Order: sequence, then structure tokens, then C-alpha cells
Amino acid sequence: MNFEFLVLGTGSATPVVNRHPSAFLLSIENESFLIDCGEGTQYRLLENKIKSSRIRHIFISHLHGDHYFGLIGLLSSWNLNQRKEELTIFAPRGLDEILTTQFKYSDTRLHFKIIFVETNTESINQILDTNLVTVETIPLQHRIPCCGFLFRSKASKRKIVADKLPSNFPIPYMKMLKDGLDIFDELTGVTYKNKDFTVPGGQSKSFAYCSDTAFNELKVNQIQGIDTIYHEATFTESEAKRAEQTNHSTAKQAAKIAQMSNAKQLIIGHYSSRYKTLETHLEEAKSVFANTLLAEENTTYKV
Repeated sequence: MNFEFLVLGTGSATPVVNRHPSAFLLSIENESFLIDCGEGTQYRLLENKIKSSRIRHIFISHLHGDHYFGLIGLLSSWNLNQRKEELTIFAPRGLDEILTTQFKYSDTRLHFKIIFVETNTESINQILDTNLVTVETIPLQHRIPCCGFLFRSKASKRKIVADKLPSNFPIPYMKMLKDGLDIFDELTGVTYKNKDFTVPGGQSKSFAYCSDTAFNELKVNQIQGIDTIYHEATFTESEAKRAEQTNHSTAKQAAKIAQMSNAKQLIIGHYSSRYKTLETHLEEAKSVFANTLLAEENTTYKV
């Protein structure tokens, strides 16, 4: 199963040249999910040749500007380009009012439908369930209501090995094989063993997006055994007090969450503008959790 995480922005609130605000694209098979939408996200999508029609769901973690100021521009451009596909936006209370006011005073008349789903940032809630994936909110601890998102892809059905099928194999039996069933053909008396004609489908994968948050262990049980976790790492340990004051995390604290969650892979990002290089972030995180990667813009990571 194709399950990839594209980093579009790694910065935090204060702008830095060549480090853009938070924005990420999670792709599962042929569908893409936009997670946060900092200023200029539409340019990052253009650079990576992402088709707008592939994005039908947008997830906004909280209403600090570096996580959603790019949304008005993106939606306006999609509208100018005559987008027709319905869009669902998951976000804390208030974003619908912000967008509605902007569209009102700019006299913007949308050609596509937007569905707003208000997230409860204080409890775990399933907010999406499709044939492809489920998504839950992850309660986080920040200065304003904020939540992360837990994506779990659904295991795909068994795959038929076409070369092994008889030339006259009945078409109605194909679905039964994909469902893992053995088939007895009453007309011929032949039994088709599923294992002889199929191979296992793709296994379920899991990804946790932990946006701005102070260090806390509450989310550990929810994301236990996660394949990949993205966790903010705004500061290094020398600024641990500042992290506590601003409800952010250090790289070492992010690694501690990955370690406690028995994660397979950790990606850290959301770097403070005070850091010109990120070697210390990586060193401190790896001292706790070896399989840590720095989030780098326009880079795709396998989940």
C-alpha cells in the first residue's frame, strides 16, 4: 500500500527564509489529505505538482496563524480554477466563521461545497471513516484548543494472481477470492483454494500527527505501536524552560513520546526561527530514539 508523508513546511510562528510554516500532505493510495495549511501552502503544492482534485479533506490542528493562514489563498485559487469537488475541513471552532467572513467581504462565491466539521480538542473522537482510512483526533496541550490526528489505513483485500487462474474462471468468483474465501463450483465439482490463486493484500499502516503541544504522556496509549509519528520539536534542551512556558516540546521530549509509544519511526519539525542549523535537534532526539529523522521541506517519507 502506498502511504507517504510529504513535508511542505517545517517552520514555526516567526518567518525564516527557506523554512515555511506548517503544512503537510499525507497520501494513501490515490487520495491525499492536507494537514495544516500555513502561509504559502498553495505554492508548495504547485512546486510538488499536487493536483487539487486529489485533496478532498483538510485537517487544521489549531488556529494559530502559522497553521492556517494559507487556507484563504488556497481555497480562493481553487475557486478561480473552477474546482467542483466537495471539500471537508476539520478544525476547531471558529475557522468556519473566519472563512465565511473573508468570503463575505471579498464577495467570493464558491463553485464547490465546503463542509465544516468542528473538532473536539479535549477528547479522542473518530472524525472520518472511509473505505481507505479512519482518522481520530489526538488531544494535545497547547495555549489554545489544539489536536493532532491519527490516521490508520485499512488493510486491503487479497490480491488475485491472474496468471494462476483457469482461462474459464467464473467472473462472479473473483470477489469471493479477494474476500479470502475458498470456492466450490457446484457445476464442475471443482474446489478453488484461495491460497492457490491469491496473495496477501497490503497491511494496515498508522501515522500520528502531533502538532503544537507541551510534553505530556496522555497520547501515548492512543498511539501505541504507531508506524510513524510526526511530532513538533520547536526547541532543544537548552530552551526547555521556554518550551514549557509556550506549551511546546523539545526534540528530546518528542523522542521520549516516540520511545514510550513503541513507534517505528519519528519525524520531528516545527523548528523555532532561532535555530539556523538543526544538528542539535537530531542529536538530542537520537539519544533517546534512534530512528529519528529531521523533517525537510519538499521531502517525502514512507510511513
